[in-house]
Amino acid sequence: MLEWECLFSGSSFEELVEADEPRVVADQDHDGCMVFALSDRLLSALRAAGEPEISEVAGLWSQLRERDGEAIGVDLAGEIPGDLTRLARVAEGQAGGVYCWVA
Repeated sequence: MLEWECLFSGSSFEELVEADEPRVVADQDHDGCMVFALSDRLLSALRAAGEPEISEVAGLWSQLRERDGEAIGVDLAGEIPGDLTRLARVAEGQAGGVYCWVA
């Protein structure tokens, strides 16, 4: 989530840490899983993103993951942010947030 926010919004990692992002909704006390809320800044950036920006972010994100030893194909790297932008738009229409569950 931090990588996506940096890539979509132009925020630095340090700015996000100072802003206490992402906000923890449920910590590891709940079955060893954590739930984070996507920030308003990230949700706004996702909702505003067009196909060219999503493709650009997908390529950059794929490169970041590859540098960390996690190979994500360009197709999958494009699907995830694309799906996330659609989810952010649906949540806006329902006046809801978007959350990320991590096991």
